[in-house]
Amino acid sequence: MNCVSSKRLMRVAAVLPLVCGFVTSFHASPVHPSHHRSTITACRSATAPTESISKASDGNDPWWKTTVLPHADVATQCRKDFAILDSTVADGKPLVYLDSAATSQKPTFVLDVLDNYYETKNSNVHRGAHTLSREATAAYEEARDLVADFINANSRNEIVFTKGATESINLVANSYGRANLMPGDEIVITEMEHHSNLVPWQILAESTGAKLKYVHINKETGTIDLDEMYSLLTPKTKMVSFQHVSNVMACVNPVADMAKVIRERSPKSVILVDACQSVPHMNVNVQELGVDFIAASGHKMCAPTGIGFLWGKEDLLNSMPPFLGGGEMIDFVSLEGSTYAQAPGRFEAGTPNIAQAIGLGAAIKYLTNIGMDRIEAYEHELGDYLYRRLAEVDGVNVFGPKDGQRAALCAFHCDAVHASDLSSFLDVEGVAVRAGHHCCQPLHQALGYSHSCRASLYFYNTKEEVDKFIDALQGSINYFEELQGSNGGSGGSDDFVPFI
Repeated sequence: MNCVSSKRLMRVAAVLPLVCGFVTSFHASPVHPSHHRSTITACRSATAPTESISKASDGNDPWWKTTVLPHADVATQCRKDFAILDSTVADGKPLVYLDSAATSQKPTFVLDVLDNYYETKNSNVHRGAHTLSREATAAYEEARDLVADFINANSRNEIVFTKGATESINLVANSYGRANLMPGDEIVITEMEHHSNLVPWQILAESTGAKLKYVHINKETGTIDLDEMYSLLTPKTKMVSFQHVSNVMACVNPVADMAKVIRERSPKSVILVDACQSVPHMNVNVQELGVDFIAASGHKMCAPTGIGFLWGKEDLLNSMPPFLGGGEMIDFVSLEGSTYAQAPGRFEAGTPNIAQAIGLGAAIKYLTNIGMDRIEAYEHELGDYLYRRLAEVDGVNVFGPKDGQRAALCAFHCDAVHASDLSSFLDVEGVAVRAGHHCCQPLHQALGYSHSCRASLYFYNTKEEVDKFIDALQGSINYFEELQGSNGGSGGSDDFVPFI
C-alpha cells in the first residue's frame, strides 16, 4: 500500500466506532436557515478594549474559565459572514475549524463579489474596447491598487499577481536568481522554511553553482538562531530568504532588524520574505521592512484559491527578465525578437486569474473594514489563550517560543497519539486540525519528530472553540493511553503520516 501503514489504518478503523461521544458533547450554535449575504460593514466596531479582563471567581474555577478576551467582539460580529462555520460535520457535530494556516474560510462578501463578476462583467482584461472588457479590467486593476495600499507599496507597479506565494518565490528564483547568481555566490535560508521557500533555492543553487547555506533554529528559544544567520553572511551572499512568521514554530521574525544587518554584512544581497503567515494577520508595511521582495497567498486571507502576489521594488522588477513568455507580457513582437512590457505586465503572461484577483481585492476590503489592528490584537489574545491551554495538557510538546510574541497557531507533538490518528479522532468530534510535517520536513527533522499536529486560528475563531478543541484533545489522549495500557503498545513512535 503506497505510503500507507495498513496496520495503523486497521487500528484506527477498529477503534473509531468506539469513540464517538467519548469526549464532552459540543453545543451547536443556531444554524442559519439560508446562505447569509453579509455586508462589508458587518464587522466594524465602535470600541476596542485594550486590557485583559477576568471575571469574578469563587476561587475554585480554573483560570481559563474566568478569562475574557477584550477583543472577542471581532469574532462574534464577523462569524455570521462565514456560513461554513455554522455547518455540521462528523455525524452532526458542529464544525470547529482550526486549520486557517492551511487556508482561511471565505466571507459571503467575497463570494458575492465573485458571483457579481461572473454574472455581470465576465470578460478578458486589457484586450477589448467593449463595455464588459473595460469593466473587468477596471475591477482587476482596482484589486492591484488595493493590494498596493494594503502593504503600503510605493507604486501599484510593484504588485505582480501570481497563483500564490509558491509561484512568487519561484518567479524570483528563476528570473532574478538565474540572471544574477554565479558559481561561488551564496544563498542563505533557514531550516525553518516552508518547502516553497526552500526547494526553489535548492534547484537554483544546483543550476547556477551557487552555495546554499542553512541557518538552524535555536531549540531553546524556538526561533531562528540569529547569531548563526549573521555569522553566515559574507560579501558573497547574493540572496537571503526567510519567513516572516513560521507556519510551525509560530515565531515572528524581526524582519526589519534582520534586513539592516544583512545590508551591512552583505550589501550586494537581495532579501525575500515569505509573508504568507503575516499579511493575513497583522499590518505589514513593506517600506518599513527594508526588504526587496515579499510573497503572499490570497487563500490564507479570505480570498479565493489560485491567487497571490509578489511585491518587489519597481526598479528591481524592471531589471529582471520575464519568467514566462506569451501574450500580455510583451511590448513588441517580431520574427526577429521581442521586447517586454514594464513590471508588473512582464510577469503576467497570458490570461490572468481575473476573478480570483478581484476576489483578493474584495477580501482586502473586508479585512480593512474590520481593521488589521483589531485583527492582530484579537489574534494575539486568542493565540496566547490557545498556547496556555495546550501547554497544560500532559504529554503535549508545543513547538516554538514559550513566551514573547507568537502567532495564533500551535504545532505540537503528543507522546501518546500519532498525529494522523489524533487528527482523525478530533475530526470525529468536529474539530479540524492539520496533521503531518506541514511542508516543513527539515524543520521537523531538526526538532526530532517526523510529524506534528497543528491548530491554527483566525479572527473568526472563538475562545469557546479553543475550549472544545482542548476537551476533544484530552479525551483522545485519555483513550489512546488506555488503549496502549491494555495492549502494551506505543501510539507515537510510528513515523507514518498520511496527511501532509
